[in-house]
Amino acid sequence: MTDLYLASASPRRRELLVQIDVTFEIVSAPIDETPFAGETPTDYVLRLAVAKAKAGWQAAVDQGKPALPTLGSDTTVALGTQLLGKPTDAADATEMLRQLSGTTHEVLTGVALVDGEQVDSVVSLSHVTFATLTEAQIAAYVATGEPMDKAGSYGIQGHGGLFVQHLSGSFTGVVGLPLHETALLLARAGLGFLAR
Repeated sequence: MTDLYLASASPRRRELLVQIDVTFEIVSAPIDETPFAGETPTDYVLRLAVAKAKAGWQAAVDQGKPALPTLGSDTTVALGTQLLGKPTDAADATEMLRQLSGTTHEVLTGVALVDGEQVDSVVSLSHVTFATLTEAQIAAYVATGEPMDKAGSYGIQGHGGLFVQHLSGSFTGVVGLPLHETALLLARAGLGFLAR
């Protein structure tokens, strides 16, 4: 039996939900991810997580599927007040990695569960410290293609993890779906391992 819909095409989020024994079906709809002027990183990821979950829930209803809670999530990297989303190309990825080199940045992941008019949401905040990267290291990493679909142009669960000197917060939150916070959200809806 399916517990919920996942409003995400991210293979990493799918893997994390499987890891905690949640049965789900992918149902997603595109949304505009452009940040609002002056929007804080926390407000941004929360707004997108809720928007994705609502769009996924509506898509399921429109397709005549059973009404089930829908989980949406969004991750961004913040360097000060600057949001670093997914790179547009290799040059953009290279520039982001240069900016992150030798710094501590924030990774925020918003998670929302929508069931009709009911919305519950949470934000996971982690601090990640990067080593100082050489131009050759950045070029080699960008050449792998790994940065291209990831906020901040790196994947901590892949080669990008080689650059991380220190992590304070949620590893799975940096990957894209904070398991602890997600499990609590699901439990409040009577779903998942912690609801048993």
